[in-house]
Amino acid sequence: MQEFLEQIEIREAAGRDLANRLRTQIAELTAPLAAAEQALERLKITRETLLEIGPDLPDGLAPLPSACHQILAHFENTADGMHAKDVCLALDTGTEPRHIEGTRAKLKRLVSRGILTEPEPGLFQLPQPTPPPD
Repeated sequence: MQEFLEQIEIREAAGRDLANRLRTQIAELTAPLAAAEQALERLKITRETLLEIGPDLPDGLAPLPSACHQILAHFENTADGMHAKDVCLALDTGTEPRHIEGTRAKLKRLVSRGILTEPEPGLFQLPQPTPPPD
């Protein structure tokens, strides 16, 4: 019986050590967790504020619609640029004239906001970084 009690005592000590280590880890993670949650809350409030006042902002400052974000995601993977039809194919929206023209209008708006460039008629791409002066 004494052996069983000693084994229980050993296991209790190990359990206490583990619990103490875990309490220490929790204490170390509590402050960073609170900071991350606070940052997320500020971002949420900022997003809500932008969406609330977005229609009143000038074009260059208004937030982009989600369709524009989807379009821009495809430009990040190509350096050569894309035509409106290429964007339609990438987004799988169809290539009927109405789809292409709607996409072209979005691309032109992105050009007017300085987010895309149109180096030649109908070809759209992300602005190329300017090399540093020699």
